[in-house]
Amino acid sequence: MSVDVTSAAGSSAAERGVPPLEVRNVTVRFGALAALADVSFTVAPGTVHAIIGPNGAGKSTLFNVLSGVYRATEGEVRFGTNVLTGMRPHRIAQLRIARAFQNIALSGSQSVVENLMLGRHHLTKAGFLSAGLRLPRATREGELHGRRVREIAEFLGLGDKLDIPVGVLSYGDQKRVEVARALCTEPDLLLLDEPVAGMNAEETRRMAAAVLEIRDALGISVVLVEHDMGMVMGIADRVTVLDFGRLIADGTPAQVQADPEVIRAYLGSGDEGAAGAAGMDGSAT
Repeated sequence: MSVDVTSAAGSSAAERGVPPLEVRNVTVRFGALAALADVSFTVAPGTVHAIIGPNGAGKSTLFNVLSGVYRATEGEVRFGTNVLTGMRPHRIAQLRIARAFQNIALSGSQSVVENLMLGRHHLTKAGFLSAGLRLPRATREGELHGRRVREIAEFLGLGDKLDIPVGVLSYGDQKRVEVARALCTEPDLLLLDEPVAGMNAEETRRMAAAVLEIRDALGISVVLVEHDMGMVMGIADRVTVLDFGRLIADGTPAQVQADPEVIRAYLGSGDEGAAGAAGMDGSAT
């Protein structure tokens, strides 16, 4: 697959040709347990789409289906004309879908730039021999990848940390390196698994701003699972709510916050004025 390693900055989703992500009647069973039951929703190109729900709602199961870790028992997931259902994770990644994990999966002893260059590996066309012999083509390609890595690091506020071992960075910076490495794969769709888990208020604010920049400046669709309702309601264009594996709401943040079934799922109450008490009023961003 040919991928431009220069820059996608300033491109809208339409200009990039980003397709919708369609989840159609997805059911996942583990034995007699239905972790997901007939879940359907669509992620519009170039939007931030949040998946929320109480503990045990099926969010992680759904994310694992989207990234190919789990197979759907029934239904399908489509990214444009591509059916993702049944694809292995590496094949899904080749369709320009990247995932940043909740648990940081970086090499702590390596520098930021070395970790980010790992995200460029599947875009490298020069062979091992060419790189080892430092042939001109391999050298030029390495320089292009290096420039792109530095651009992405600057974009996420990591430009002054490129030579620092990841293991000595703050937790918030390590989470941003994880997102940056996913961006280094040049995705059209970015899956963020609890991107602000464990962060303090300032780190959360910076990550929320970064997610909006990824959508607005790069034209990338973002799907995120997150427990911080203030952050979610402050940045999401659309929110899908799961409870016990069922979809109970799908709409704008305002629509979801006012949905009695959503409030009951979080608070065990039908009081529509309780959304703020659940942290769903966007006040945390």
